[in-house]
Amino acid sequence: MTVNTALITGSTSGIGRATALLLGRRGVRVVVSGRDPGRGRAVVDEIRSAGGEADFVAADLRDAESATRLAHDATAITGASPNILVNNAGVGAIAPTADFREEDFDAVFATNLKGPFFLVAALAPAMAERGGGAIVNVSTMAARIALPGLSAYGASKAALELLTKSWAAEFGPAGVRVNTVSPGPTRTPGTEGMGDGLDQLAAGAPLGIVADPHDIATAIAFLVSDEARFITGATIDVDGGRTAV
Repeated sequence: MTVNTALITGSTSGIGRATALLLGRRGVRVVVSGRDPGRGRAVVDEIRSAGGEADFVAADLRDAESATRLAHDATAITGASPNILVNNAGVGAIAPTADFREEDFDAVFATNLKGPFFLVAALAPAMAERGGGAIVNVSTMAARIALPGLSAYGASKAALELLTKSWAAEFGPAGVRVNTVSPGPTRTPGTEGMGDGLDQLAAGAPLGIVADPHDIATAIAFLVSDEARFITGATIDVDGGRTAV
């Protein structure tokens, strides 16, 4: 039996970690990736202690070289090119446009857009050659709802959603599915600094609650599974209904 292998970027904490743990429990071999080896090994140990298979590859996705190297290392450590890719790693900087620093702008677009672009370039052709694979890009409701201070972050993720459609068209004929999950307010280490602002943001949605990372992970796990075999080029909102209103 062929074992699915998933490379999940930014999976040492938050949504990526929850996705790694969930896929690991479901029998997927997981390549955990991120900048912090200690946290990465902790996620690997948790997956293995539950009976799953996992490895860690350190990566700081800020240029084409680092993305290509991650694809190579993930393939080398598992012995096969991953047939599942979750582009979850992201950088968010909050500031008014007039105060936004160039180095922050470059970091946001490098991690949120350049990294996924060159990871797909490195891994999708092998998926296509094998006749199948699944890619999920993690976006944000800020890609379609204008939020103060999130102009660069929202723009980078809006571009990623367009790439989802482009890649679905490009690789779909070879059986590779590409979709986006767009989370709403989610309680993660990355959003701790928002404090009560996260609850206030969630209050504007019909459900009115802040998501747990597992809530987002379940949507990602669905999209990479065979149950979603007829879904590609789609953006799934997991935001408590915020973009609906």
